Amino acid sequence: MAKLTLRDLDLKDKRVLLRVDFNVPLDENLRITDDFRIKASIPTINYLLGNGAKKIILMSHLGRPEGKVVENLRLNPVAKRLEELLGIKVKKLDDCVGEFVKSEIERAEERVILLENLRFHPEEEKNDPLFSRKLAELGDLFVNDAFGTSHRAHASTAGVTHYLKSAAGFLLEKEIKYLGEAIENPQRPFVVILGGAKVSDKIGVMENLLPKAEAILIGGAMAYTFLKAKDINIGNSKYEKDKLEIAQKILEKAENLKRRFLLPLDHMIAEKVEALAKTMNTNDDHIPEGWLGVDIGRRTIGEFKKILRDARTVVWNGPLGIFEIEPFSRGTKEIALYLAGLKAITVIGGGDTAAAVAKFGVEDKMTHVSTGGGASLEYMEGRILPGIAALTDK
Repeated sequence: MAKLTLRDLDLKDKRVLLRVDFNVPLDENLRITDDFRIKASIPTINYLLGNGAKKIILMSHLGRPEGKVVENLRLNPVAKRLEELLGIKVKKLDDCVGEFVKSEIERAEERVILLENLRFHPEEEKNDPLFSRKLAELGDLFVNDAFGTSHRAHASTAGVTHYLKSAAGFLLEKEIKYLGEAIENPQRPFVVILGGAKVSDKIGVMENLLPKAEAILIGGAMAYTFLKAKDINIGNSKYEKDKLEIAQKILEKAENLKRRFLLPLDHMIAEKVEALAKTMNTNDDHIPEGWLGVDIGRRTIGEFKKILRDARTVVWNGPLGIFEIEPFSRGTKEIALYLAGLKAITVIGGGDTAAAVAKFGVEDKMTHVSTGGGASLEYMEGRILPGIAALTDK
């Protein structure tokens, strides 16, 4: 890549300010329910430890405290889990800037130090220059390993780069490599699977990838907006009324480019979105009144598999049904298991899709599972991410 990476830095006796993405889900007892993002940071931290870094100062946000201290969004559970994964003591501080933080870092015997939630300070999301400078004063070098927040120009992702030599960590480098290569130089045939709730979330992705992919497979609730745009009855299924015209234009563009743009051929439908609701599989792509679509149907699953069978690169962003509810998870589960057995490059675009492949136990069978939901979407749209653009050029 054209930016400095971890291997380009002289780390000996340096304080390294490391932006990580520890925005992990917590249950009501403040226990971490998915530590995927913490585990993803370990190779970079271990490299810094093994290559002479004096102190590793970790910065992260957690949740949306909106510039105020929120007690149940402190990073204490993260510090505990990080200690377990690293096998060494981690010092956790109760703030992220100021003279107290500086002195605590200076006198700490621990080499790994975790700062408090960055977003307790409103200046973080405002990319405030003074706050950026205060963060930068804590280190000699800056490493960004938080792909999941690199689509935001915040103080800890972009602001600090004005004051410190800045490089990409291993995770950020890996994200750019797999997402970038899959989109810009894919092994062919190249197939894209798009699901999730809204067409509006994926317009940019479809515009960017339609000319590049041989086929785009559409599932999830966003499919109903496309079907509605084709005057197909979708019953009580949710759709975006204000996006029907855009959906129509995307369908026309796919046809003009002679790309396969496959909408569901049948559906799993239910009377309501409840696990015990009455369900059935439709015979075609129409949904009767009083019913709503909750998953792609059996015939659609089979057709998706046929197209995926010969694929050499697959990018998947968005589940194909309401996979969190067991009776509505079949489409997402079967496609996840099928991808796990393919001899293809399989790139999973973060967020709910990453949660789905983890739920079905196949995340280790994928070539790459992105840690960034919104960031991976913007990258797939062809946008330049501020947190990457701000790093020091080679």
